[in-house]
Amino acid sequence: MNTTRKNLYNKIHKTLGLSKNISSQIIDDFFKLFSTELINKEKIKIHSFGTFQVVNKKERVGRNPKTKIEAKISARKIVKFKPSQKIKEKINKHDF
Repeated sequence: MNTTRKNLYNKIHKTLGLSKNISSQIIDDFFKLFSTELINKEKIKIHSFGTFQVVNKKERVGRNPKTKIEAKISARKIVKFKPSQKIKEKINKHDF
């Protein structure tokens, strides 16, 4: 199951006891700020969580796996996430 904005609203609502409107506003504002910071600064480091960074990808030739037809993939920017050591350890200790 994926975590959605609605799941996050509800978790904040239940955990902090805030109204659903305020909880949704907090999440919406957070993601708006997060996006703006990535666009402007191209790197966000959150202590004990990880680093989000905008990276330039070069133009390259890709291939459709079904048809094997080659196509040009244009240059673009992507967001990379590198988890902190603490998060890596927590993930590896968790039983799925």
